[in-house]
Amino acid sequence: MKKEVWAFIDSGNCSPAFNMALDEALLNWHSAGKIPPVIRFYGWQPATLSIGYFQKAEKEINLETVKELGLGFVRRPTGGRAVLHEHELTYSVIVTEEHPEMPKNVTEAYRVISEGILEGFRNLGFDAHFAVPKTEEERNALKEPRSSVCFDAPSWYELVVENRKVAGSAQTRQKGVILQHGSILLDLEDEKLFSLFRFSSDRVKERMMKNFKNKAVAINDLSDRTVTIEEAKQAFETGFAKGLNIELAPYTLSPEQLQEVQNLSKTKYETDEWNFMR
Repeated sequence: MKKEVWAFIDSGNCSPAFNMALDEALLNWHSAGKIPPVIRFYGWQPATLSIGYFQKAEKEINLETVKELGLGFVRRPTGGRAVLHEHELTYSVIVTEEHPEMPKNVTEAYRVISEGILEGFRNLGFDAHFAVPKTEEERNALKEPRSSVCFDAPSWYELVVENRKVAGSAQTRQKGVILQHGSILLDLEDEKLFSLFRFSSDRVKERMMKNFKNKAVAINDLSDRTVTIEEAKQAFETGFAKGLNIELAPYTLSPEQLQEVQNLSKTKYETDEWNFMR
């Protein structure tokens, strides 16, 4: 049987506001039936701290340090906790809720989409598997996260290698469309990451950092060889194609589409009204 063809976009490194605006624009265009489902890869210029839609920026984030380190800052349209986008491959998946292969249940949709990420890790030679919280305590911890840091603990169906989280994802559903995007860590500077958050005391910060190192890991800390961004892109592009049983066809934005994204970037994701609304 002929496989369904999805669009594939590799945006390269873009500004934080442009990255979020393009994900939203793709959701809008797919909702309107203008484009097929999309797999998108991208990077960040400059390195950026993104926060989840519901996070309180000024309460949780050390904004002075973000500025001092020359990092970008943006609020995502998806939930979840803060992520430092630096040494990573970022992906997004845009697909209608009505797609025959997409479960209505949010958690199960995570599982289906994350099959592509799982296959990508396998392509790189890693024994990855899905995290499934087993105990009541673990499930409750997902509802009441102990820190503002995304990679502090795996959620349902996120990817773990050697019992540590290697990819973090967040999802939203708007206009009948699922947008899931996430980070696949190549390298991780945990001290830099933890300098970006507010803690009640240094003791709490140290404890959280120690805990974090036991729960999160980057690809290049898992093996003797170094995986480059290009190797990662190739592994996860073929991984998504296999995991979702689709074909990927390169897609280029038209000048009109590009202008629409730039307008959305300026009027929404670059504004303090959006980024500091909580």
